[in-house]
Amino acid sequence: MAIAKAERLMNLALCLLGTRRPLSKRELRESIEAYLEAGSDDSFNRMFERDKDDLRELGLVIETVENLDGEVGYLARRDSNRLPPITLDAEEAAALGLAAKVWQQARLAGAASGALQKLRAAGLPEDVDPYEAHGALEPRIPVHEAAFEPLMLACRDRRPVVFDYRKGTAAHPETRHVEPWALECWRGHWYLAGWDRDRGAERVFRLSRITGKVRTRGAGFTAPVPDVVTVRETVASWAGETADRSARIRLRAGAGYPLRVKATSVRELGDGWDELEIPYGHGLDAWLVEFGPDVVVLEPAELRADVVDRLRAVAKG
Repeated sequence: MAIAKAERLMNLALCLLGTRRPLSKRELRESIEAYLEAGSDDSFNRMFERDKDDLRELGLVIETVENLDGEVGYLARRDSNRLPPITLDAEEAAALGLAAKVWQQARLAGAASGALQKLRAAGLPEDVDPYEAHGALEPRIPVHEAAFEPLMLACRDRRPVVFDYRKGTAAHPETRHVEPWALECWRGHWYLAGWDRDRGAERVFRLSRITGKVRTRGAGFTAPVPDVVTVRETVASWAGETADRSARIRLRAGAGYPLRVKATSVRELGDGWDELEIPYGHGLDAWLVEFGPDVVVLEPAELRADVVDRLRAVAKG
């Protein structure tokens, strides 16, 4: 069905762009096979009006012209639908190439590659290779969560979503109704920032804890969407990047390199253990749980309790 509609839209666009005079509905129906197969005039009219609206949403400028006999015709003038010349300097081309490499492992890889090919055809400088620029950098943003693509589309289209979410301290998932703002990647994990309708407050959700399918809803947003910088600050805070205290932990020798990098002090305890002082902010408990038996929280007491609760939840399944 999707392929048939895409072909029909393409044929309609070609007809409207290729004519020098307005074409009536009758002429368009006789020119496009899919319209000829329409069962009735009403069916054709509904199909044509939907296709015309879809093409306009895609950016095609379609003019409606009425002749002396009162018959309505349609055409898309080439000069009204011609894009301006695309000019990119070496730095801009390199940035696009870098972005394409970033998405190499994601579902967007094909779209990113296709976009660069179109830019090349539209006049990207021949002496600039966007894929080879800054070749020493090989960035990757792995996307394994099934929730990523529907949430990305929901953020783009400003559509509320519903999904089941399992908190680190909960044995069973809860249903969340969220107005999605943006997706951010921190420490190799993807997070969704948005407005939680049930709690009436902004919340951050880790995609790996979303279970089942993400369902979209037709209603609009009820809360204002903050700017990108504010959203990133929110994710950073919830992901544990903002710390205002310190915590003491025991860490098995030779383990937990990411924790050692963050540590403000390290002391050998002997017997294969070290004591570390690390910054303590929101989300640290979830991060410590990932190191399993290699980490023991000494203080503060609330952090130790949070880590124990998370481990018990994991043990319960």
